[in-house]
Amino acid sequence: MNLFKKIVSKLTNQPEEEDNQSLEKLGDSLKNADLDYKFAQLFTHSGGFFNYCADEGEALQTLNQIIKIEGINNLFCWDKELQNFLNVVKVPYTSDMEHSNDSAFITCEYLIAYDGRIMLSHNNILHYHSSRLPGKIIIMANVSQIVNNLNDAMGKIKRNGNIKNLTSISGNQSKLDTVSNSNTKLFLLLLED
Repeated sequence: MNLFKKIVSKLTNQPEEEDNQSLEKLGDSLKNADLDYKFAQLFTHSGGFFNYCADEGEALQTLNQIIKIEGINNLFCWDKELQNFLNVVKVPYTSDMEHSNDSAFITCEYLIAYDGRIMLSHNNILHYHSSRLPGKIIIMANVSQIVNNLNDAMGKIKRNGNIKNLTSISGNQSKLDTVSNSNTKLFLLLLED
């Protein structure tokens, strides 16, 4: 890091460069690891909360625990399958984003093992910009959604077609959006297929 960057990072108290370097070092040390293990390590390292669930019953229990521990009272959830989970745990939700939503319960497109990011699209968050999502985001995904890197994800998206408004989030911050909520908590429920 050159002298100017060191001075700026000291003045602004932003160890972002060092965090990126430690994430890269961790990624390099895991280059031969299984994709699911690598993703979990990098996602957790970047501030996310990783929860492996063997089946839907375990996912339901984990979801219920997160809702209780985090004091979640009103979720944004437009996905009909995910709404079934919320009906079981009896938590109010809205199909449209509202200011009263203290959390979002969504799906994702892909989990990128290379750097622990989660790729979202309009299929997951409708027409809303990811910066408008509430401070707590719970994502349900399957192990089969883990891909090696962004190129693999983009290749699959191209083959599937009609996926737009792509963004990615990682841990506690948005990586591609210019506006991010630094207090975001990101929970992942990873289901075995």
